[in-house]
Amino acid sequence: MVKIPNLAEATPNQIRALQLKELEILKYVSTLCEQHQLTYYLCGGTCIGAVRHHGFIPWDDDVDIFMLREDYERLYHNWNQYSVDPKYQICRSDATHNYHHAAMTVNDSTTTFINFRTQNEDVNQGIAIDIIPIDHLAPTPMGRFNQRLNAILFSIFVNQRLPDHQGKLLRFLTAIPLELVRSKKARYRIWHRAEQKMTVAQPNSTALVELASGLKGLFRPFDPQWFASTVKMPFEDTQMPVMVGYDQYLTLVFHDYMKVPPKAQQLAKHHTAMIDTETPYTVYRGKAYLVPADKQ
Repeated sequence: MVKIPNLAEATPNQIRALQLKELEILKYVSTLCEQHQLTYYLCGGTCIGAVRHHGFIPWDDDVDIFMLREDYERLYHNWNQYSVDPKYQICRSDATHNYHHAAMTVNDSTTTFINFRTQNEDVNQGIAIDIIPIDHLAPTPMGRFNQRLNAILFSIFVNQRLPDHQGKLLRFLTAIPLELVRSKKARYRIWHRAEQKMTVAQPNSTALVELASGLKGLFRPFDPQWFASTVKMPFEDTQMPVMVGYDQYLTLVFHDYMKVPPKAQQLAKHHTAMIDTETPYTVYRGKAYLVPADKQ
């Protein structure tokens, strides 16, 4: 068992233990996708890891995969028919659960990963991998304006937290609507309706876009040909798919992605209260999450 109170102070061995649990989840999701003809791609730092390290970036603390919206929704809505292992749960914010996260995750319920953003939420707190949707960009200027506006509303009211590392102005602009709308039910109605509007079919679309990954992603269209097929890359002790246009994608998003950053930037990114690779998160209820006010 590996317990990690704070990722910022984790040792390389502790980070590795977390990565190996995430790899187990990734392999499980990969098997389900192959069985049910769902396409996915390693993305973000996980894609860099596959290309540059043939596995995890040594200091990376999560796994990110892309799915086109159609397959993303199929996996979510059919999870109970597809999945055969009850310890794995698919998690996505809804009317009664808020993960403060715009994408969805697959969580291992026999483990613990208590993020400060969900520390006061009664949700699955297991170690997880992120599944991020890729949508079709609206083909007209007005359509793109409406799509982006709804994506911004969705992001603000589903995340319900101020963005980190994106500047004081964006934090201020995010704080205003959250201050004006405090009701959980009203916030849910806003983001649910915004999500429906931003994901409406775009039959004449000629580009793809990240609508659930922050402001930069909204103005960074992808060429559909980059995602037309996949290429298998060595990843740890297995192989995982990346988009056929991985070089164009990584260059657009990360620029010189093959250059290893300086030591000072080689940091885990999540802000956690507790990680335990072998203990169910429910053991920590009232101790590390949902802590009563008189015990804080």
